[in-house]
Amino acid sequence: MTLLAALRGRLAGFVGDFLATWLLGAVLIMAFLAFNVLFLVLAERKLAGHFQRRVGPMEVGPHGSLQSIADMVKLLGKQILTPVATDRFVYLLAPLLIFLPTLCVASLIPLAGAEAFANQPYGLLVIVALSGVTVLSIFMAGWSSNNKYSVLGAMRSVAQVIAYEIPVLLAALSVVMIAQTTNLRQIVEAQHNTVWYVLVQPVAAILFFIGITAETNRAPFDIPEAESELVGGFHTEYSGMRFAMFFFAEYTNMLVLAALGATLFLGGWLGPWLPGPVWLLIKSYAVIFVLIWVRWTYPRLRFDQLMSFAWKVLIPVALVNLVVTAVLVHGIG
Repeated sequence: MTLLAALRGRLAGFVGDFLATWLLGAVLIMAFLAFNVLFLVLAERKLAGHFQRRVGPMEVGPHGSLQSIADMVKLLGKQILTPVATDRFVYLLAPLLIFLPTLCVASLIPLAGAEAFANQPYGLLVIVALSGVTVLSIFMAGWSSNNKYSVLGAMRSVAQVIAYEIPVLLAALSVVMIAQTTNLRQIVEAQHNTVWYVLVQPVAAILFFIGITAETNRAPFDIPEAESELVGGFHTEYSGMRFAMFFFAEYTNMLVLAALGATLFLGGWLGPWLPGPVWLLIKSYAVIFVLIWVRWTYPRLRFDQLMSFAWKVLIPVALVNLVVTAVLVHGIG
């Protein structure tokens, strides 16, 4: 902390206190998210090997521990190609636009209850609004590539994300009704006074988990990236670090949505003995572990099954759960 304070003081001498704090915070968040992606890529490949009785990465570093570093170096060294027939401006903007909303959402998750930037009265609504920008960037990537497979992959991704955002939002609204606030910090504090909301709202918690599984294109909902059907989805025309940006955003989005789920249903930073941020990370990575477990256990659905499941099962169940919650909260109140 002393080193960070000294660095902030030095930066403040050049750009002022506010901008120095903002820049230092952005750098720390980016550094952590980069480490998180490298860790999750390795963890997923090793866990996949154990779940399916395969070896997984073993050659690069002790027990394959440096495989993610090797992958990153490989992507940095790959030539960046731009197809001739693309809409160049939109094509170049899409990888940046898909990552920036996730970075902004990551800064709004309360880590220990003391962060001023995470103490927003409408924090949950801001997160939902920013998450919607991802849909736009996915469609931009597919449409601007001028490739029929990319366009089909983008259309599938957009349809899937829109469909599964609805039960996620309805599940979150059930928690809002009980906590009587959209401030994420206050939602966590409300669980400190009672019990975790996963015990009060188990149906909403299950709906939220299924929804974020689909929003992050995880199996069995990974139809937009199914190699057997669409060659790879909306990002077939991207190479090198542009290609890596999409997966950087995907794995970052996994952590952000898992942290949001931990905040809404698992008490956020609350826990004994350990610091608050450590508890939040433990709960978030536990959710991610289940996401990985599900991915490497079940086969993917057909696209018609995927959409029918969202509109005919999840959304009606979420609406019924929301109405029941409203009746109970109003009756208790």
